[in-house]
Amino acid sequence: MENQKNVSANETGIARYFEFAKYGTTYRKEFVAGLTTFLAMAYILAVNPGMLSDQTGLEFGEVFTATAVAAIIGTLVMGIVAKFPIALAPGMGLNAFFAYTVVSDFGMGIPWQDALAGVFISGLIFLVLSFTGIRETIINAIPQGLKYAVAAGIGLFIAFIGLKNAGIVVADPGTTVALGSFHDGGVLLALFGIVVTALLMARRINGGIFYGIVITAIVGMIFGVVDTPSAIVSAPPSPTAFGALFDPLFSIEFWTGNMWIVILTFLFVDFFDTAGTLVGVANQAGLMKDNKLPRAGRALASDSVATMAGAVMGTSTTTSYIESSAGVAAGGRTGFAAVVTAGFFALALFFSPVLAVISGTVTAAALVMVGVLMASSLGKIEWEKIDEAIPAFITVLAMPLTYSIATGIAMGFILYPLTKLVKGEGGKVHWTMYVLFVVFLLYFIWLREA
Repeated sequence: MENQKNVSANETGIARYFEFAKYGTTYRKEFVAGLTTFLAMAYILAVNPGMLSDQTGLEFGEVFTATAVAAIIGTLVMGIVAKFPIALAPGMGLNAFFAYTVVSDFGMGIPWQDALAGVFISGLIFLVLSFTGIRETIINAIPQGLKYAVAAGIGLFIAFIGLKNAGIVVADPGTTVALGSFHDGGVLLALFGIVVTALLMARRINGGIFYGIVITAIVGMIFGVVDTPSAIVSAPPSPTAFGALFDPLFSIEFWTGNMWIVILTFLFVDFFDTAGTLVGVANQAGLMKDNKLPRAGRALASDSVATMAGAVMGTSTTTSYIESSAGVAAGGRTGFAAVVTAGFFALALFFSPVLAVISGTVTAAALVMVGVLMASSLGKIEWEKIDEAIPAFITVLAMPLTYSIATGIAMGFILYPLTKLVKGEGGKVHWTMYVLFVVFLLYFIWLREA
């Protein structure tokens, strides 16, 4: 109590706005928390541009700038308006869906400009839902087991992409996939990165994924597997994709059935990823009141604004990051920690030459470790109930095997009402699930391209 009185007596206007006294925090605690969160999620500055530039035709530099700016805007809005110590950036899983399912020639083959427009529309819908009671209805309608399955399936899909990009998993005409060559320097470097990152995370080192990327990149440069950067600091690359979404957005050809599936998938994944992150981090920080999240509308609106701003800049859906829990563990309790994190993202804008040499070989470990974290939700599925297990299992399995997050979701959402109806529990399924059943069934019958 004495400490809190001292904090209150020395409060500045900023401290009063963020209610330092109420939460018993200080500038130092919030600064350390903001830095910790940045280090824990800084890997996205290398991973997101690498993933999007791999399949879409977007350039690494422009996606790097879009990624950083989206993180800055979203995190600032979350910190200043919603006052939560939560940072935002283009989300893992959603960037994979954007690149490998929507834009890739192996997926839907939709132009990246149209895909960005789809992201923008999903953010706009999310913004509307954030100020209504509809979001609670939708969240409650989706069975918990399917929510866990979607998260785990995305985790496996992301890990698979990481292994493929590093050459650890390769195509094989006889067995479909096979183990890559251990005589390849890139494969050995990726395996080294996975081991190092795993050890750092096992030691619970904040920013373990980021440090793993740094160590792997340095070792790669020493052995000539990774190019040495031509400079350390430079002006941020020009975001040439800025505003590219507006042409397709106002075109009649844009509004196809396939595009609505894309928009709804962006919306669905972001919806539950954000809700889960907000509740999880707020619980950890002791910010929940009567099992409810204060200022929930503002928090969800912050996420929506970030998604729309990121799409305009040229990147996939921006969402709240669970890595913010690292900052909370370091003492962060207010939105000022998020403001600090945004400041470090702004500083990182000037280090693009260093990050530009980060290849899929270097980032493989990050993708695998994010996959590990997301797959932890498998343990929460009620596997002993076969009517719950089958839709969940198919959802998880289909994502990496069909190379499509949307297909995995569609299969699970079709199977769930069917298994419940056969069991005689169809009345327990929310009507929204039956609507989604019809939507996804039509998706497979008429809309899904071969």
